[in-house]
Amino acid sequence: MCGRYTLFDNTNSEEIRQILNILQKKQGGLIRTGEIFPTNKAPALVLENNKVQPELITWGFPSFQGKGVIINARGETLQEKKMFRTPFISGRCVIPSTGFYEWSHDSQKQKYLFNVPATSALYMAGLYARFDSEYRFVIVTVAANADMQPIHNRMPLVLTHDGVSRWIRNQEQAVRLLTGALPALVRAAAE
Repeated sequence: MCGRYTLFDNTNSEEIRQILNILQKKQGGLIRTGEIFPTNKAPALVLENNKVQPELITWGFPSFQGKGVIINARGETLQEKKMFRTPFISGRCVIPSTGFYEWSHDSQKQKYLFNVPATSALYMAGLYARFDSEYRFVIVTVAANADMQPIHNRMPLVLTHDGVSRWIRNQEQAVRLLTGALPALVRAAAE
């Protein structure tokens, strides 16, 4: 679930363009945009010096089985699973995007792009932590809303603009967001 997402730099979203511009200045170069895959470095919004700031972070916690990465964390078990308990307390982040992909589970395996109507910015709740010398993030998933259910039973925890700060700054609010109503999504067939 949620194994790829998009971050287009030609978006209509001033917020996304601003995040990319800040990171380009920090990094001294271009930031990967387009389709984002696990293990790519991608923008994440984190709390730094009591201010929400974009940082480049690698997608995927290392797997304790030795190969591959863990890219998602189930919202229902964040406070129970050892791997996610501490990041949920002190490492909540938000992944800015322009949409996420999911594939149908029928014989055609159609790829769909999901995004939020009336805006080109889609924010996904995440967790981040330091592994060795590198920060890494996972995307938090929850039960699918009615727009997503025909394709998959899980989806990223999509946050409204107001929910971004609430998720990052306040653990009690984050717990509420895990079980709150999800924004409507629009679906389009993708190639």
